[in-house]
Amino acid sequence: MHFSNFAAPSRETRTDFLRLRTLILLRWAAIIGQITALVAADYSYGIGLPFGLCYLVVGTSVIANLVSVFVFPENTRLTERQVFFTLLFDLTQLAALLLLTGGMTNPFALLIIAPVTISATALDARATLLLGATAIVFVTLLALFGIPMTLPDGAVFTVPPLFGFGFWLAVVIGIAFLGSYTHRVAEEIHAMQDALLATQMALAREQKLTDLGGVVAAAAHELGTPLATIKLVSAELLEELEDQPDLQADAQLIRDQADRCRDILRSMGRAGKDDRLLRQAPLSAVLREAAEPHMGRGKTIHFALLGNDDTTPEPTILRQPEIIHGLRNLIQNAVDFARAQVWVEGEWAAGRLQIRIIDDGPGYPPQLIGRIGDPFMRSRKPAPDTALRPEYEGMGLGLFIAKTLLERTGAELSFANALTENQSERSGAIVEVIWPMARIIAPVGGLGENTPNR
Repeated sequence: MHFSNFAAPSRETRTDFLRLRTLILLRWAAIIGQITALVAADYSYGIGLPFGLCYLVVGTSVIANLVSVFVFPENTRLTERQVFFTLLFDLTQLAALLLLTGGMTNPFALLIIAPVTISATALDARATLLLGATAIVFVTLLALFGIPMTLPDGAVFTVPPLFGFGFWLAVVIGIAFLGSYTHRVAEEIHAMQDALLATQMALAREQKLTDLGGVVAAAAHELGTPLATIKLVSAELLEELEDQPDLQADAQLIRDQADRCRDILRSMGRAGKDDRLLRQAPLSAVLREAAEPHMGRGKTIHFALLGNDDTTPEPTILRQPEIIHGLRNLIQNAVDFARAQVWVEGEWAAGRLQIRIIDDGPGYPPQLIGRIGDPFMRSRKPAPDTALRPEYEGMGLGLFIAKTLLERTGAELSFANALTENQSERSGAIVEVIWPMARIIAPVGGLGENTPNR
């Protein structure tokens, strides 16, 4: 199974989870805050403002919210474009209100950062950049053309030019810094969520295949007895119908088809019913099973088992889908980048089991070794990778899935490049997977009761 089949959800899919109701509630909170501030400025502090225009601007938000509430269903989920224009409307409404209430001398001008921060969380970089640039333009216009507030004694409220410039600069820096920082954090969260979803899909698919194999094996076992009965009866009919060639031919056909059914079921379910034997296997068998899909791809895969000494028996380990799936993807990655050879080695000592996967390829890029195992390490693959692995997106998702699955079984993974002067052999990447023996070794004892796989 190739992990590249599990594509990450698109950005459009990710933003469809944002509900219109969420933005409506945020806007109602903003409207209540704006009205409260205007009432306090008029009745508590006696500040002179064009309150008619101010309430008109607030009224546009009220109308927009009422339209959203009564026209659209409550469970409406917005696309990226709809979220962008909703935030652009809120940004424009807030800028217009600040323009009428002192511009950048209004301490609430800091709230202009809020729509940009929301955009950085929910939208892509281009939409956030456009909204942030719009916010910076609005902040600049507020600093130049804001209508000043009038104090109760009739004096016009002003601030020193240096303070005004500093406040403008602080808001601009806040827009740029918080927007970029929030977007980066949100992107990492989305990447991790997408990668974990792909991991769950891969594991679920492998588990379904395993379960299906058990069902087929159980069916083959159960149908063996009736097929044997059919074959026995048909053989007796052949002997009794020697003087009736037509009926004898029919009996022979029945016997042949019963043999055919037996052969088909035997090939589909050689393992019999699901029992503890199917869940454990010798280390060498597990390694070969993991490497099997990649053994015919033009690269030589060498297997080696290294015990404490010659008297140490080969361990029998748990045959879990996570282990086979994770090792298979690590071997696949080695085969993809190897020049001609890949080495898969198993070594066990007191207390731990270690598996090494080595290739003779170019190795990992030195600048990425510390980040291997993180999903989506790069958004685009360079030209050499395109030619080498045409079916891959090249974003680190496969290694992330392998690392996640193996760590679920108690393993620790490390990635490095071989330190050797001989570039023709074992000069590429090295992956080490280490388990505590207690987490990977199969339990000692009988096979237990055979039970059909459900």
